[in-house]
Amino acid sequence: MPRITVAPNGARRQKADHPAIPLTISEITETARACQIAGATAIHLHVHDAAGRHTLDSGLYRETIAEIETHARDMAIQITTEAGGIFDVPAQLTCLRELRPAAASVSVREIMRSPDLAQQFYATAADIGTEVQHILYDTDDLNALHRLIDSGTIPQDMRNVLLVLGRYAPPRQARASELAPFVAALNGEFPNWTVCAFGANEHAVMLKAAKMGGDLRVGFENNLCRPDGSPALDNAENIARIATALREPSRKEPTP
Repeated sequence: MPRITVAPNGARRQKADHPAIPLTISEITETARACQIAGATAIHLHVHDAAGRHTLDSGLYRETIAEIETHARDMAIQITTEAGGIFDVPAQLTCLRELRPAAASVSVREIMRSPDLAQQFYATAADIGTEVQHILYDTDDLNALHRLIDSGTIPQDMRNVLLVLGRYAPPRQARASELAPFVAALNGEFPNWTVCAFGANEHAVMLKAAKMGGDLRVGFENNLCRPDGSPALDNAENIARIATALREPSRKEPTP
């Protein structure tokens, strides 16, 4: 079974997008527990301020992490350093330094907005023992990651990547056919890879990724729908559907 990480909210989704988007600490905690029961072993964590806006506030992160650790024990927690169109690289670095998280996702293209701080960012992550997952939106990002590793900006052993299929804005649905070329471009140099997919094709993409040996990131950050395009009840429904399909590989699944 691949590792299933739930990404329950993201930086931009709001209640207007779906009433079950978890924004408060209690909502995120309840979602984490429900998704753990449904089959997720990790959570990709975004926190939001009192107005529901994406934030990198270390205090809110600490409160939320503490609640998840209490109510969804043994669930791995990965924070995001996503800029979300709000934060610059110094703010992302400050979040990393103040929080000292066990794991964090980092967009290569975002960090390279300040090349002078990139080495400092990755060195800080290495020093505090943060497991970095590099977010790659395309092979240009992958090539940039190669250059950063080759130059010593990123440590040689920091090779955990997230392959993003489709887009939030402008909206573009992921397709399962996009996965194989992206994985092939890794050339076996990044054996620890995870996939997330925007849109209702998420389910088909996840099953293909599992067959190819990847881990899966599933959740309302990327997709609010069932495979037929109707709204899912909540994050746990989509986690359970994929977990069930992985346990029953003989079931015929769509391959858009």
